[in-house]
Amino acid sequence: MILKEFLELRRDRRTMAMIIALPLLLLVVFGYAANFTVDDVPTRVYGPNAQAVAGKLHTPFDVKKVDPAGTEEQARDVLRSQDAGAVVVAPSSGPATVFIDGSNLFSAQSVTAASKASGGVLQPEVLFNPELKTSWTMVPALVGMIMAFIGTIITAIGLVRERQAGTLEQLAVMPFKATDVIVGKIAPYFVLAAFDMVLVTVLGCLLFGVPFAGSFLVLALGAALFLFCVLGIGVLISSVSQNQGQAMQMALLTLMPQMLLSGMIFPLSAMAAGVRWIGYLFPLTYFNMVSNGVMLRDAPISSLALPLGLLAGMAVLVFSFAVLRFRRDLAPTAPKAARDAVAAGGTR
Repeated sequence: MILKEFLELRRDRRTMAMIIALPLLLLVVFGYAANFTVDDVPTRVYGPNAQAVAGKLHTPFDVKKVDPAGTEEQARDVLRSQDAGAVVVAPSSGPATVFIDGSNLFSAQSVTAASKASGGVLQPEVLFNPELKTSWTMVPALVGMIMAFIGTIITAIGLVRERQAGTLEQLAVMPFKATDVIVGKIAPYFVLAAFDMVLVTVLGCLLFGVPFAGSFLVLALGAALFLFCVLGIGVLISSVSQNQGQAMQMALLTLMPQMLLSGMIFPLSAMAAGVRWIGYLFPLTYFNMVSNGVMLRDAPISSLALPLGLLAGMAVLVFSFAVLRFRRDLAPTAPKAARDAVAAGGTR
């Protein structure tokens, strides 16, 4: 009996892949990415005394630009667009003020601690999350995680269930294109995920006092592009899964790296370079940038053009591939289903 179970497990390649891949994934993530300490925060120094103050800054300040003509208003705009994690405004006399992007929680904590340890040389002022509340940065990320869960797991399991029930074979003989079938199948999941997004956003703002400073239309655009990505991934998973168990396994394998490497739990800037670039391959990383920017910083759409553009590109790529794969799955069943229908009509 034991030998039989080992043989069956060996034949189940997807389960074997999960048994091997999951421990390796956890090892890499917690070995190279599990780091809450940010040692390098991109910093700009503005003001008449900028040059002198910049020379005195040490870790975690990573000075990228020194501009003696820069103003406090420019500092706030730079942080709102997330062109830097901190901006030091150094007047001609007196202590310099460090404006800190509080929406990036771990970077803000490192800069705040360094500023307080400067002996009064630097006066910290945290913007967008003055009290550095964890809930303010977690709620925008949870919005993306919930949509990813529904779009990937629920969609994959639902389509596999219909394949097992024979529903897709019936659709193969109907005058529908593969695109029509996919859109019809994923539309309920799209609506459900959109409803959950609104629900979580509203409850997060009401229960935890999370501000919604930006445009809901920009957030809705980012959410729609992100949903097309994760729904396409769900369709792809369903096309290579034979049963609901396999679909669940593969969905978890795609979701876990996104949650761990998207900056939701561990800051991307604190990860090793190789692991960080893996995180930049996931759509959840870019939706987190959009949701965080819109809700906390009132970021203009121009500063979110990069994550929105990458989400759009991913959506087109993943959804197009899902349509092609789904069409291939429907094509072999169509002739057989058509012959069965013709034969049934002939016997009558």
